[in-house]
Order: sequence, then C-alpha cells, then structure tokens
Amino acid sequence: MEGKNEVFNYTYSASQQAEIKSIREKYIPPTEEEDKMERLRRLDRSVTKTGTAVSIIVGIISALVFGVGMCCTMVWDGLMLPGIIIGVVGIIGIVSAYPLYIHITKKQRKKVAPEIIKLSDELMK
Repeated sequence: MEGKNEVFNYTYSASQQAEIKSIREKYIPPTEEEDKMERLRRLDRSVTKTGTAVSIIVGIISALVFGVGMCCTMVWDGLMLPGIIIGVVGIIGIVSAYPLYIHITKKQRKKVAPEIIKLSDELMK
C-alpha cells in the first residue's frame, strides 16, 4: 500500500457543457422542420425591422430639425419666425414617426402573411 495513492478526479461544468452543445449544434445540418421554423421566425422578425428602422431615422432627423428651430429662435437674432416654422416641422416629424411605424408594419404583414400562414400550417400538422 505504500506507493499506491489512487485518486479519482471528476469535474463537471454545466456552462462548459452548454457551450459545447451550442457549438456542436452549429455544425449539425438542420432538419426540414427546424429549417421551416427558422424561416418562420426570420419572416416574423423582418416584418417589424423595416418599420422600426424607418421610424427611428425619421424620428432622429425630425429631432435634429426641431433642435435647429430652437436654435433659430433662442440664439440667432432675427430668426424667430423661421425658427418657429422649422421647429413645428420638426415636431410634426417626431409625432409622425410612430404612425409611420404602424403603417409600414401593417403593410409588411399583409405582404408576408400568405407565406407565414403556409409555413405555420405545415409546422402544425
């Protein structure tokens, strides 16, 4: 018994196992059903992306226009009336950003609806 010092070491890391599994799943080809599900998710996300991008751009530009209008009225002498007009245009743009998002999203939903319904019917069978 003198030289025998047998030790059993076992380490288990749940986070490491999860990372290994997620890396492995990237290299396994998807089944037809998983492929359809991913396409359904992608189509659903694409509906709101366009509307979100456009409304954010309109909102930012309108906020900048509103800021220019405020500068005209408060900083530069003699530009009170043009500053008010520019500010009102900026406010109109800011207020219209959300209705623009709603309009674009509805339009995109009508455009993508047949394909989403077809894919969801195939997946629910």
